[in-house]
Amino acid sequence: MEPIVRFELNELATLIIGIVALFVGRRLRQLFPFLRRIDIPNAVIGALIVALAVLLLELLAGIGVVFGARLRDGLLLVFFTAIGLSAKLAALRAGGRPLLILCAVTVGVLVAQNVGGAALAILWGAHPAYGVLVGSLSFVGGPGTALAWAEELRAAGLQGAPVVAVGAATLAVIVGALVAGPVTGWIIARHRLGASPNAATTASFAALDQPGAPADASSGTVERMLSTVLVIAVAVFLGERINELARDAGLLLPGFLSAMLAGVLITNLADVFKYRLDFAPIEKGGEVALHLFLVIALMATPLISVASILAPLALNVVLQVVVTVSIAYFVLFRLMGRDYDAAVTVGGFLGFGLSSMPVAMATMDEVGRRYGPSPKAFLLITLAGSFFVDLANALVAKAFLALPMFTILPRAAGE
Repeated sequence: MEPIVRFELNELATLIIGIVALFVGRRLRQLFPFLRRIDIPNAVIGALIVALAVLLLELLAGIGVVFGARLRDGLLLVFFTAIGLSAKLAALRAGGRPLLILCAVTVGVLVAQNVGGAALAILWGAHPAYGVLVGSLSFVGGPGTALAWAEELRAAGLQGAPVVAVGAATLAVIVGALVAGPVTGWIIARHRLGASPNAATTASFAALDQPGAPADASSGTVERMLSTVLVIAVAVFLGERINELARDAGLLLPGFLSAMLAGVLITNLADVFKYRLDFAPIEKGGEVALHLFLVIALMATPLISVASILAPLALNVVLQVVVTVSIAYFVLFRLMGRDYDAAVTVGGFLGFGLSSMPVAMATMDEVGRRYGPSPKAFLLITLAGSFFVDLANALVAKAFLALPMFTILPRAAGE
């Protein structure tokens, strides 16, 4: 039934509703411990409530609501720029052989998740590009990454991409949080592992803050915030130029991917010229942008469409969990030495490989409280999960979508 009345909200009204939804989601997480344990983001909880209210308005009162989209697109660029600005190649080099192993296995999981998703999509009679969307983009990438790529795929012709992204990424957040901890505990018990008596507490890894960030107590100065805005704006501007050059060369890049690559270039050039970027406000700015992007994008989700594809999404979850857990246990755990640090690293790997970095850190923290600390695992997961995985995921996804079988032809527009 077409809505009788259609309200189109401007960007300011959309922003206000989004921020209120964030606070509602935060409050609900405080009231219900289960939501805290599985670490569903405040944005997901609050936005789903708004989406449900919009659905009820349309079904019961014939009132349709359309949210603004321009602000959402700008927030997406800020978020991916912040990720790029944190990608310091020097930190990756400092991680040594264990970090190289973790990064290599992470790339393997990205490929395996996309192959599995594409195979399931083909069996279901859908375009294989949906398989990449419900693969690494939803599981390793999370809701923000999945929704970002969904908009690109919708513009290319896959009209159902945003709905599929919301359903797949939401299930990934929940299931990944439920799987990572128990699997890690099972590995520790099966191999009778324990923390080293000389292990330092995880608190000592507060020093993992990005190098170069000043320890100045006056961290809220206007100059500091303006410097952050300037760096992000320059990265976004440079990303647009990269996009133009790539387009002239016949390569189409999503705008957010170009912004992230520009951020990587800027932060590593700053290292070469010994210029110290202020990473704390950049990180906070990226976090705020992510939460606002998520809540604004998810609020507009047609929930009734998500329900109609729940069966293939559930089957995809089972497939992705089996694939990722198998690689984590049979490959990563063994390559990392089959000891306690390797087991805790597997826990963090499953956290960001099936859900998100917050789930990864929460999983390792819980395992550390129960069995003992593993500073090595915290270091490796922080380095790999903080920026490498996002960059690798974007490049792997782009490589898949560039393959002939993933080309989105005009016939796919109605899928």
